[in-house]
Amino acid sequence: MNGVKFLLDTNIVIGLLNRSETVICLLTQQQVAIRECAFSAITRMELLSYHGLKPADRQTIERLLSRMNYLPITSAIEDATIAFRQKNKGKLPDAIIAATAGHHQLELLTLDTALAGKY
Repeated sequence: MNGVKFLLDTNIVIGLLNRSETVICLLTQQQVAIRECAFSAITRMELLSYHGLKPADRQTIERLLSRMNYLPITSAIEDATIAFRQKNKGKLPDAIIAATAGHHQLELLTLDTALAGKY
């Protein structure tokens, strides 16, 4: 992927939307530009399926996501997810996100210390 360096975990995208100081500091330290970022299909589903999401919030999420690269779940990512879950404990959505980062050779940015660095 041309120019893409990072895969943002759902918690990073939520932090961006909420202007979290922790997330802003992390992205600044890593010198992350939004155009260098991608997100998993899982992140999109997690963000947009939130119960009680207001139309204005949905538009804000979609606007932010439109500035990044979307990475769908492919059969290769399914296989990488299976291998990841056989090796590591954790939830399936986290495994899919980690496998997506690994498959595309992207740095996974996450606040989940249990997930960071496992792919």
